[in-house]
Amino acid sequence: MPDDGDQRPPEPPEERPERPSPERPSGQPEYRVYRSRRGIFSRLRGSDLPKSDDAAGAGAGTAGFGGAGAGGPGRPGGPDEPGRTNYGRGHREGPQLPPLKMPWKRREERGSSARRKPPARRIAFWLGIAIVGWIVVSLLAFGVSAQLQSFKLAGEAKDALHGNPFILPSAQNILVMGTDARPPNTKEPGAAHNPKCYEQQEKGESPHAPCSQGEYRADTLMVIRAGGGTFNKLSIPRDSFAEIPGEQPQKINAAFAFGGAALQIKTVEKFLDIKIDHVAIINFTGLENLVDAVGGVEVNLKHKLCAEIAGGAGGGQGGITLRLGKGSNTLNGQQALAYSRIREPSECPGKGKSAYTFGYSDLNRENAQQEVINGIKDRLTSFTRIPYNFIHGPIIGWDAPKAFVSDMGFFTMPQLVLSAAIGGTGGTNVLCGTSKKEAAKCGVGPEGSIEVPQSVRRKAVHRLMG
Repeated sequence: MPDDGDQRPPEPPEERPERPSPERPSGQPEYRVYRSRRGIFSRLRGSDLPKSDDAAGAGAGTAGFGGAGAGGPGRPGGPDEPGRTNYGRGHREGPQLPPLKMPWKRREERGSSARRKPPARRIAFWLGIAIVGWIVVSLLAFGVSAQLQSFKLAGEAKDALHGNPFILPSAQNILVMGTDARPPNTKEPGAAHNPKCYEQQEKGESPHAPCSQGEYRADTLMVIRAGGGTFNKLSIPRDSFAEIPGEQPQKINAAFAFGGAALQIKTVEKFLDIKIDHVAIINFTGLENLVDAVGGVEVNLKHKLCAEIAGGAGGGQGGITLRLGKGSNTLNGQQALAYSRIREPSECPGKGKSAYTFGYSDLNRENAQQEVINGIKDRLTSFTRIPYNFIHGPIIGWDAPKAFVSDMGFFTMPQLVLSAAIGGTGGTNVLCGTSKKEAAKCGVGPEGSIEVPQSVRRKAVHRLMG
């Protein structure tokens, strides 16, 4: 129990001295009457209270405050009324207090000021959220588009592959192929007469009714070694003489005409003595759109190059005329596709030597195809292209996978892009075309094919594997 003797009465609050009023009669007790805040009606009809002591003491012309005004003798507030002063209406002036501090108003003011002018950290936070969100949208567009393309690949082609979805940590072999078929709505030679036949070769299916065997062949064959820090390429001339399982030995690109992508995979595996882990079939329309989406590709030429593809621009067959100068050239989608398909260049107008003068073969064509692939990769992975690629991210992400029909989908295709960025560009590597010494070892085979010795193939595969 606490000791009652220790309890002390609370100290009375300190009283402030009241200002003496000359009008207060002597002998009356002192008391305080605080002035209340004026109401809205008082504000509307004007000030009824004095604004200063001088005004209160004067009492002249102020209603209800005594003096000669409305509050004169005999009325409330007059000097003759007992218990009243000239402050009138029972209001006495208290001590002058400092204005009340209202911290909630300061917080509101600070909050409204922050909303009007966000601080730098808040701007940086929301900017970071927007950047991350835009990148996520771009990656989702890329992954979804790749997955949709993977659904198109023929099941027999998928069954012929040996890879796994983990490209980034472990290097794998990817067979890239293009066919000589063209969409039905084009005027170029090789345009599909039946849309179903074009759809068959686009998916890599084996030819079946209403399409016949031998109608479409592989026009491009390239093996890419990607993953594990490497990104190497090896182009195989389409006229290379090879053994085709179940068929007579002939040009290697005929395998696609007999058994679609599945037979082409098996033929390349036997030809190079390697395993093919993934496959990608080029879609020409998709490739054009991809090149345009990344802002074109840059190619470097040792000599001027002119060509009339499919009869040229004025040939009436939907062709294109190329006029490329020596050095750096930036090509749009249509030009890049035409450049990768040149077989026989034409003479360039004016003076000076050109590729036509020095000669142009199928090996040069394979080099051109690798240059286009390198150009696309450089556009996607170059640091100087980051602002452009970021702004156009969702468009590029959606169009890029449409350039191929592949088994690589949502999870695998992004790893291929990362592997390309990590592995670097590297030089061109063409079978029988890397050096003059190597080319001299390759001879002419049956039916105008290229005979590639086993020793040349081994060296080429060694370069591919890194």
